[in-house]
Amino acid sequence: MKDALAALTDAVRSAQAGQILIVTGAGVSHASGIPTFRGSDPDAIWKRDVTELGTHAFFCENPAGSWQWYLSRFEKLVGAKPNPAHHAIAALERFQIERDGEFLLVTQNVDTLHEQAGSQRMIKVHGTSDRYRCSRVGCELGEPEGSIAASEVDLTAFRANPVEANVPRCPSCGAFLRMHVLWFDEMYAGHRDYQWRRVGIAAQVRVGVVIFAGTSFSVGVTELVTNFALRRYVPVFNIDPTPRVSEPGIATIAAGAEVALVEVCKRLGVAVEAGSA
Repeated sequence: MKDALAALTDAVRSAQAGQILIVTGAGVSHASGIPTFRGSDPDAIWKRDVTELGTHAFFCENPAGSWQWYLSRFEKLVGAKPNPAHHAIAALERFQIERDGEFLLVTQNVDTLHEQAGSQRMIKVHGTSDRYRCSRVGCELGEPEGSIAASEVDLTAFRANPVEANVPRCPSCGAFLRMHVLWFDEMYAGHRDYQWRRVGIAAQVRVGVVIFAGTSFSVGVTELVTNFALRRYVPVFNIDPTPRVSEPGIATIAAGAEVALVEVCKRLGVAVEAGSA
């Protein structure tokens, strides 16, 4: 691991003329007490039938059940705080910007821990837990670019009696609201907030080093970034306590991001400010 950490540190140091692209998955938030999707931890969400429940089809069949399921998932996010991995990523962003380099964080996570840690140049490619949107395409609060802050939606009636009649409604058109997340039977290009084109441009044109942290490599965004980066011979690193990829061109660091990224910052002389915002 020491050799890989040294190589990662050198790659980050040398990326001033290019873009540092970090792609995070659920493993980054695990140290904050949030269960992963595909991990081996006892509460891993993937152990349940998420491919059925996390779909547009299920929402259409049972909007109240969809809302119940997601609210139960999002309750696990309440009170969670950024861990050292989130703070280290925010520190690397500051480091890169201060030397006039480019930086982009692409996260698969819908929690708000990266924002809490201070990350700003970020794409939430799978959506976010702190916003909802209208289920009607074309509504100003729905696809292709609309949404509403979750704090503006009153869930009192639904929480008291979670039936279809109490499913939150769009304040603009009256249709059901839905979670502002990418469902398994939807496309990345379905909503502008997912910024799929920007991810592709970053991976294909701008990137100087790619760092995957806490991801299972089971979704389209990881495949896109990996393919473009390896095609351009860009250094690619995978940080994961139990790495699930073994591919030429990808250097593996078998450690938690909360350990490895903090160590990289230390070697670069970059301060990790736990509590920065």
